[in-house]
Amino acid sequence: MSRYLFALGQVVVRRRWWVLAIWIVLLAGAVGFAAGTGGKTTDNFTVPGTESQEAVSLLQQRIPAFSGAQMQVVFATPGMAKVTDQQVAGQIEQVMAGLRGLPQVAAVVDPFQAKAVSPDQRVALGRVQFSVSAGEVGEETLDGVTHVADPAREAGLDVEFSGAVYPGFTAEIPHTPELLGVVAALIILLITFGAAVAAGLPIVTALVGVGIGLTGILGVAAYVDVPSAATSLALMLGLSCGIDYALFVLSRHRHHIVLGMAAAESIPLAVGTAGSSVVFAAITVIIALCGLAVANIPFLTVMGLTAAGAVLVAMLVALTLLPALLAFAGDTVARFISPPLHPGRPEEVARIAAYEPERTFGHTWGRFVTRFRIPLLILGVALLAMLALPVTRMELGLPSGATQPDSSTAHKAYELVDKSFGPGFNGPLLVVTDLSRATGPDAAQTLMGRLQQEPGVAAVQPAGTGDGLLLIQVFPRTGPDDPATADLVNRLRADRDRLESGTGATYLVGGTTAANIDTSDRLAEALPIFLAVVVGLALVLLTIAFRTILVPLSSIAGFILSVFAALGAQVAVFQWGWGAELFDVTKAQTLSFLPIITLAIIFGLSSDYQIFVVSRIKEEHTRTADAVTSVQNGVAHSARVVTAAALIMFAVFVAFTTVDNPIVKPLAFTLAVGVLLDAFVVRLTLVPAIMALVGNRMWYHPRWFARYVPDLDIEGAELEHRLAPRTESAASSVR
Repeated sequence: MSRYLFALGQVVVRRRWWVLAIWIVLLAGAVGFAAGTGGKTTDNFTVPGTESQEAVSLLQQRIPAFSGAQMQVVFATPGMAKVTDQQVAGQIEQVMAGLRGLPQVAAVVDPFQAKAVSPDQRVALGRVQFSVSAGEVGEETLDGVTHVADPAREAGLDVEFSGAVYPGFTAEIPHTPELLGVVAALIILLITFGAAVAAGLPIVTALVGVGIGLTGILGVAAYVDVPSAATSLALMLGLSCGIDYALFVLSRHRHHIVLGMAAAESIPLAVGTAGSSVVFAAITVIIALCGLAVANIPFLTVMGLTAAGAVLVAMLVALTLLPALLAFAGDTVARFISPPLHPGRPEEVARIAAYEPERTFGHTWGRFVTRFRIPLLILGVALLAMLALPVTRMELGLPSGATQPDSSTAHKAYELVDKSFGPGFNGPLLVVTDLSRATGPDAAQTLMGRLQQEPGVAAVQPAGTGDGLLLIQVFPRTGPDDPATADLVNRLRADRDRLESGTGATYLVGGTTAANIDTSDRLAEALPIFLAVVVGLALVLLTIAFRTILVPLSSIAGFILSVFAALGAQVAVFQWGWGAELFDVTKAQTLSFLPIITLAIIFGLSSDYQIFVVSRIKEEHTRTADAVTSVQNGVAHSARVVTAAALIMFAVFVAFTTVDNPIVKPLAFTLAVGVLLDAFVVRLTLVPAIMALVGNRMWYHPRWFARYVPDLDIEGAELEHRLAPRTESAASSVR
C-alpha cells in the first residue's frame, strides 16, 4: 500500500495545480448541487417490521388523513381566570378554528369537545391531526400555527405546542460549535507545530472537506429522508477526522523537512508512510459507520452512511489536496514562529524531536509506562471499569418534551400537561382498531371499556373513525419516557386475545410513544449483534495491519473498556443527573441510538490511535528487536502527534456540547469522553504497558500465518528502507 500511496504523492506534487483545481470544482459543484435541489433534513423516524409501523401502514391504506403526525395545543390561563370563562373559551375556539383552516391539517379536536379540561379549569388540551408525516409538514403550515395563536397570546393566554411536530420542532443548530472547534484546533496546532503555515493547512483542508460533505448531504436530502442529527454527526466527524488525518501526514512531512529533505521528496514519502495509516484508519471508521445498517432502522442507516461519506472525503482530502498545498507551501511549514517569552523554542523542540527523540516528553512517558507497567495496568483498568459501572443501569429512550430546553414551547407544554392532567397525557398511545368484522354494535364500547380497566391506563377516548377503523387514544398514568409505559404497551400487545375476545375487533398499538418504544427495543436487540460485528471487524483489520494476533486482542480489550466507560459517564450525567448543572442538562433516558453510534465511532477512532501508536512501535521493533526499547521509542515518535490529534477531536466534540439539543449534546459528550479516555488511558498507557509486559511475544505469529495474511506495510517500513540512503544523506547534510 505504501508504494502506491508514494506514487500518488509524486503525481500530486507534479500536478498540484490540477489537484487544486479539481477540489475547487468539487466544492463548487457540491454547493451548487445543494442549492439546486433545495434538500432539507427531516425527522421522520420509521422502524420497519414493528407494530407501530404496521399501524401507520394500515392508516395509510384505510384513512390516509389520520396517518400523519399529531400536535397538541395547550392553553393555560394566567392569574385566577379559567379556560371555561366565556371570553377565554372564545379565544380558544377561535384558535382551534384558525388551525382547522391551515393546509395539511386533517382534523382538529376542540378541548371542549374532547372534555380535555383540567380539574382546576386552568388548562385545556386541544389536538391537531396532520395529513402528512412530521417531516413533510411545510414551513408555511407551522408559520400559520404561530400566526393563529398570536392573537390569543397577545390577549394574555398562554398557548404552547408539543407532539410529533410543532413550530420550532426542528430548531437549527448554530454555527458556534464548529467555530469554537476550529479555534481550539488552531491553537493546538500552533502549539504542536510552532509554525503558522503548518497550523493553518489542516484547518483549511478540513473545512474544504466539511464543505463538500455537508452540502453533498443536503443535496441528497432532496431525494432521501436525512435526519437532522445526521448533519451534526457528519460535521463533528468530518471536521475532527479531517484535521487529524491532515495532522498525521503533515507531521511526518515536517519531520522530514527538519531532517533536511527537500519538500518534493518529503511529501510523497509522508503520503506513503503516514498516508497508509490514514487510509487504514479511515476505512475502519467508514466500515463501522456503514455497519449501523445492521439495526435495519432507516434513519440510523442514513446517519451512518452520511457520516461515512464525510470521513471518506476527509481521507481523500488528506491524501491529495493537502499534499498539493504542501507542495505550494514548500519549506514554509518549517518556518517557525518566535514567541516573545521563549524565542526559538518551537524550532528547538522540532529539532530535538527529529534528532534526539530520547529527550522528548514522549520518550519520558514511554520510559515511565514501561517501568511501572503493572501498576499502570491495574490503575487504568480499574478507572475504566469504575466509569463503566453505570452502564448496567442504562435505560434507552428517545427525546420527549421533558428533555427539550426549558425555554422551548415543547418543554413548557409538557410541564403544563404533566401538572394539570398527568404525565401520560404527554404521550398517548394510538390504538388502531379494525371493526370491519365486529360481532355487534357494542364491540367498540366493549373494547374501550376493557382498555380503560387495564392497570396503568388513566383515560381512554375515541380519536376518529373511517373505513371500518376506530382510532382510540389510550392515556397512560406514566410519562412517555417511563419504563412503566413501555410495560403497558407490551402488555396491551401480549393480552391482545383477551382484550379482543368476543368483539370480533382487532387492534394495533401505535402512535409516537409506541413507535419510540419500538425503536428503543429494536436498537437494544441490535446492539449485541453490532458489537460482535465491530469486534470481529477489528480483529480482522488489525490482524492484517500488524500480522499478529496479540496486538488486535489488546486493541479490542481497550476499545471495549473505553467505549463502555464513555457510555457509563453519559449515564451518570444525563440519566442520573450527576453534574447536571455543570453541563446544563436535563435528566432523561439514554438516547436509544446513542450506544450503537458510540460503538461505531469510538471503534473507528480507537483504531486510528492504535494504528498510529503501534505502527511506530513496530517500526522501532523491526529496527531494534527489543520490546521495551521499541515501546519507548515508538511512544516518543507518536505521543506528541496523537496527543494533538486527540485534543483536537476532544475540543470539537466538547464544542458541540454547548448546543442545547437533546440529541446532539449527549452524543457529543459521550464521544468527547470516549476519545479522551481511549487516546490517553488506553492507547498511550495501557497498550504500551501490555506490549512492554508481553515483550517480543507480542509480535509472534506462526509460519502458516505469514503465508495467508498479506503484508500491507501499513507503517511504510519497506518504503522508508528503500529510500533510506536519500533520507540519511539529507540528514547528514543538515547536521
